[in-house]
Amino acid sequence: MPVSISLSVNGRTFDVEVEPTEMLVNVLRERLGFVGTNKVCSQGICGACTVLLDGLATTSCLLLAAQADGCEVTTVEGLERDGELSVLQEAFLRHGAVQCGYCTPGFLMTATALLRNNGDPTRDEIVDGVRGNICRCTGYAKIVDAISSAAKTLRAAK
Repeated sequence: MPVSISLSVNGRTFDVEVEPTEMLVNVLRERLGFVGTNKVCSQGICGACTVLLDGLATTSCLLLAAQADGCEVTTVEGLERDGELSVLQEAFLRHGAVQCGYCTPGFLMTATALLRNNGDPTRDEIVDGVRGNICRCTGYAKIVDAISSAAKTLRAAK
């Protein structure tokens, strides 16, 4: 039997009927149209479905949509402001950390949470911070470089 939930996605409130077993990734992609959140493994292993749930990096393929009731969800589409890419998104482009791009949204969301909690991470802290995300194209060096560069830019802007 469906349940009604209300959640805010990228600052916009949605009231949705969901099945008790329906995962958040499916609601975001199939019902609300936030297709930047990728669905790959459905096991929480790859990190491509990572979103911010009340500011915390969360694998949306493991979270029941009903558990997000009353929460603020940020998807990769919510990182840009007024049509401008975020500092982190720009750094990913500048450093070539996008390759095929399939894992990129998850890395961006995980890195956003990391940089909010630690504005001056070491390379080891960045590597540790994104350990739940898998990339088969870049070898991670460009991703770590991009996150490090974004951290420096954000610190300089303060």
